[in-house]
This record gives sequence, structure tokens and C-alpha cells, in this order.
Amino acid sequence: MTDRTSLLAQPLRPPSAGRAVLYLGLLVAGAVVGAAGALVQTAWFPGGLLLALAGEAGLCLGAARAAGARGAAVAPAVGWVIAVILLTASRPEGDFLFAAGGGSYLFLLGGMALAVICATLAPVRQPDGDAARLGK
Repeated sequence: MTDRTSLLAQPLRPPSAGRAVLYLGLLVAGAVVGAAGALVQTAWFPGGLLLALAGEAGLCLGAARAAGARGAAVAPAVGWVIAVILLTASRPEGDFLFAAGGGSYLFLLGGMALAVICATLAPVRQPDGDAARLGK
């Protein structure tokens, strides 16, 4: 009889050094995509908005598929959110990057929704066993 313990029952282990460096690189890449998307979405509206959101989705899903883990989709999404939130804050001089228009709100809310969707659709490790029904 094989051991059919749940994946949730296994102890958590910190990621390896290589995986931690990968996630850090993906976090930085997400921040770069967020900053570039903030500039592109207003410059070429509506095509720039679609390009910026497609860039984020491509980075998140591509990283998850390449690494085969959900954390690889979450890391660039977190970097994207951090960059975009920092860019929305106004400076003491009164400068700001996002206007109060519909395109900016679509970029902010659509990007956050895409981050959640990509993290949800990312591949996860499945337990070994019968492919038809788990736990039977």
C-alpha cells in the first residue's frame, strides 16, 4: 500500500537558494513590467492598456509554467502591485503618474484582477495516484 498523505500534511520547507533567487528576479521583473505598463497604458490608449495587461499576464503565467509552481506566478504579481502602488502616490511637488481617468482605473483594477487569475491558474503539484479520482 502506498502512502497517500495530503500535500497539506507535509511540513513546510524554505525554498532552495536557486528558487529564492528566481523568485527575487521575478519580483523585480514584475516591478519593471508594472512601471513600463504605467507609462504605456496612457501613451497609446486603448492599445497600450491591452499591451500592459497582456505583458503582466504573460509574465505571471509564463513564469508559473516555466517553474511549475504557483509561487512563480505570485512573485511577479507582487512586484507589479508594489511598483504600481508606489507610482500612484503623488509627490510633494504635486507630480503624479496616473490621471483620474477610466484607463488608469482599468489598468489598476484589471492588473490586480489578472494577478489573482494568473496565481489561480498556475500549475500546482498533484499527489500521485489514480488520475480519475483522488483519495479513492
